[in-house]
Amino acid sequence: MSDVRYPFTAIVGMADLRLGLLLNAVSPAVGGVLVRGEKGTAKSTMVRALAGLLPSIATVDGCRFACDPATPDPQCPDGPHASATSSEHPSQLVELPVGVAEDRIVGSLDLERALAEGVKAYEPGLLAKAHRGVLYIDEVNLLQDHVVDLLLDAAAMGRSYVEREGVSVRHAARFLLVGTMNPEEGELRPQLLDRFGLTVEIAATRDPAERAEVVRRRLAYDADPAGFAARFAEDERTLAERITAARELLPKVELTEVALRQITAVCAAFEVDGLRADIVMARTAVALAAWDGRTEVQEEDVRQAARLALPHRRRRNPFDAPGLDEEQLERTLEEHAQQDDPEPDPEPEGDGGGDGGDQGPDGDGDGPGDGGGPNGGGAPEPSDGGAPEATTADTDATGDQPQQPVPAQHPAPARESAPVAAGDPYRTRLFTVRGTGHGAQGRRSPAETTGGHTIRSRRPQGALGRLHLTATLQAAAPHQVARGRGGRALVLQKDDFREQVRQGRESNLVLFVVDASGSMAARQRMTAVKGAVLSLLMDAYQRRDKIGMITFRGAGAELALPPTSSVEVGAARLESLPTGGRTPLAEGLLRAHEVLRVERLRDPNRRPLLVVVTDGRATGGRDALARSQRAAALFAAQGTASVVLDCESGPVRLGLAHTLAGLLGGTSVSLDELRAEGVASLVRENRPAAGRGDVRATTIRKAA
Repeated sequence: MSDVRYPFTAIVGMADLRLGLLLNAVSPAVGGVLVRGEKGTAKSTMVRALAGLLPSIATVDGCRFACDPATPDPQCPDGPHASATSSEHPSQLVELPVGVAEDRIVGSLDLERALAEGVKAYEPGLLAKAHRGVLYIDEVNLLQDHVVDLLLDAAAMGRSYVEREGVSVRHAARFLLVGTMNPEEGELRPQLLDRFGLTVEIAATRDPAERAEVVRRRLAYDADPAGFAARFAEDERTLAERITAARELLPKVELTEVALRQITAVCAAFEVDGLRADIVMARTAVALAAWDGRTEVQEEDVRQAARLALPHRRRRNPFDAPGLDEEQLERTLEEHAQQDDPEPDPEPEGDGGGDGGDQGPDGDGDGPGDGGGPNGGGAPEPSDGGAPEATTADTDATGDQPQQPVPAQHPAPARESAPVAAGDPYRTRLFTVRGTGHGAQGRRSPAETTGGHTIRSRRPQGALGRLHLTATLQAAAPHQVARGRGGRALVLQKDDFREQVRQGRESNLVLFVVDASGSMAARQRMTAVKGAVLSLLMDAYQRRDKIGMITFRGAGAELALPPTSSVEVGAARLESLPTGGRTPLAEGLLRAHEVLRVERLRDPNRRPLLVVVTDGRATGGRDALARSQRAAALFAAQGTASVVLDCESGPVRLGLAHTLAGLLGGTSVSLDELRAEGVASLVRENRPAAGRGDVRATTIRKAA
């Protein structure tokens, strides 16, 4: 691969991403940029190209922490730098791999020198290398949680604190944080999301002419990288000079009172948490003015700053589309565009606006607006509250009658009803799989992971992983006299080494098997069912699971959503789910069994959690009930953890879902229990045979 970077000015389109990166180059205090977009949109190419435009920096000679000779870090491990010489170096672009180890990020004890020479020396990590440069993380949403925690600490304090293996080090770690991600692979933790100053959504252009130009330029670069870069050298030089000029102008830009009032009013209107958004918007607006060569912030700067700094900070549900309500933005800017307004005008209280961005408590009294209504889920509709459903709803449009004791004798005609909206979601506390796994980092089930806390040591199983220094020294100490070290450094042999065993939590594959047949098609009941599934999807989102969805109705089962980390797609598929027809429960379970078999081959360490949403009926084909029971026994034999969400309602209940849960070796949770009086406290634990998986459901509440 060529060492010649693709020119920044050669990239076609993507004006928002270009602007976001350039504003951070002008003012690193903006706080970095998160680039969200589909795969193959040149996200990484543009970020790497930015590094070639950044001005060079002066560093103290011999300092491994890139100290500025004008203001050296007094706590620099390589200091003090009172009268050190300096030299110019290009700004560093440090790329953080997704699978990076913790000690590679913060640094650690130099084991080679410690063991060979008996010297306690510190080996700097990537945070030290990125100081005063760019820290670039491709696929930032795939980072393990313990790595995210380290980045949060450094981004918050501008310093890295290292306390490990007898090393205690403090050093500066101020960097421009740039991350790219594909939302289809899962969302980012809110704590890290808030650390990015700006966010940009990008997608590949649909204009054939632009797409052709992208391909043309990429082929030209691949054929002759140096020649292609030379074609854009003058444009790159001009852009670099403009960045330098904007940096020099930046301290002279005035943030007027009107602009500041508009910034704070916009942040209040969109109900962002905390005050970081206000500060980032102010810095971004100032950088925009400097970039345009102006010394005063204007309304257009505030508008553009809001579009870049607020979409990932506004209060929204996990499945809401990112972005801002442009009408609300324009309305807020207009209301606070006056010059001086020393006395508050007693305007009519209608629009929740108020004067000067008041901190009034009417945020949840605005009606069904885009930003104010759902504080914790919003009030339920009167017809969909905690009261039980009317029993007449149990005779659905398909003609299935739940009062009949033998459901297989009353097959529903294959008629499809229009999709219904999901009801109010519930707050799910915990569904966890028994035992200790070894899957990918997450927040659901106990597991031995590369993160987490150290629980013990062990002899290496194959190549040495994370060295457990204390246990290694303890193992070697009793043998030093016999090894004749004679007062010299510690003598170690291969059998002395011990590695750390860490315990954290893993993510699981949560496979939803949803009954979409006629027996579930009563509109009020299906609304409640979709609300319950949506709440389980939210739980999977928060716990970083992979999810899949199978629906069964009519003559068979369909894989509506192959296993993925994007719960947004799952929510969209759920919303458009059609209903009607017979209930081929056996086909749904068998399809789920096949999906789990394939996924087990792809990722054997990721443990599955089966969630079956049904009333337990089986009316599809001959011997439907017996076939569904045999299919359920397959999961029980493999010890697959399972939960059955029992959606049966009405005065006469057959208890088929509860029976199905027993055959699966799992637990059943009644939809009525979840909805009773708005808050349901459930503590359920199935008791499987030895060696089988177990699911524990604790305290599921309806969002108030």
